[in-house]
Amino acid sequence: MNVIDMRCRPAYLHDFFGATPGNAAHTAARWLNRRVGTRGDDAHFERSLTAKGFLAEVRDARLSKAVVVGRHTPAQHLPNDFIHQIVHGHDELLGIAGIDPALQGVEGAVEEIDRAVDRLGLAGIDLEPGFGEPARHPDDPLYFPVYEHLAARGIPLFLMSGPTTPDPAFNDPGRLAKIARTFPNLKIVCYHGYWPNVDQLLGVAFRYENILAVPDMYLFLPGSAAFVQAANGFLGDQLLFGSSYPFRPIRQSIDDFLALGFKESVLDKLLYGNAARLFDL
Repeated sequence: MNVIDMRCRPAYLHDFFGATPGNAAHTAARWLNRRVGTRGDDAHFERSLTAKGFLAEVRDARLSKAVVVGRHTPAQHLPNDFIHQIVHGHDELLGIAGIDPALQGVEGAVEEIDRAVDRLGLAGIDLEPGFGEPARHPDDPLYFPVYEHLAARGIPLFLMSGPTTPDPAFNDPGRLAKIARTFPNLKIVCYHGYWPNVDQLLGVAFRYENILAVPDMYLFLPGSAAFVQAANGFLGDQLLFGSSYPFRPIRQSIDDFLALGFKESVLDKLLYGNAARLFDL
């Protein structure tokens, strides 16, 4: 079985992922593991405190690819060069770059997109409007030159969403419609699937086929059954698997995914095919 995990982060990336045993952030990472349904030992993420341990986790889960996600927000910056350092030379890893035009300026952000893709070999761009200062919606005019550049170059956009957005008002999938309509060739990938606003995301994804969902760890929480129902129908080409490691074990997440009730006929697309097409693998 081929599997591409669309959302993986080794713990050593940042304290947010549990990089420093014994501190408050490490305790919070263990708490989140229990919160999103880890079975058994909730300290599994400590395996990826080293690059060697992370690669072992990926290989033991028999992933075809693990997508390592960068981030650039006022509160947390995971430099693109660091993402490149993690994935470079490992065929089973892909990297996503992070930008923030509010911090870098629009021209600086566009230049960083080209550098990240052309020089660092990263495969997409992560943008987190709701985590900015001030928080913004993704259809804020600030971002439209970025979207235009990504669409022209065929580079997928990854948007952070979900309940960890500091102000839940900025977890609004309805704001995707203008982007999807304006840039029909831009692939818009929604990390966390805008949970718990699942039905609203499905509504815009029904209308715009360039909106893709990676519910990752929230797929296993109450309120996500509609993702399964939709993927067995119209969303079959628009849903992708992600574990959100290290907050959930990769192998357990695959096993739990297989038990959710997806039709056999769509499983290969959800676990592998849709992501392979997105990255032109």
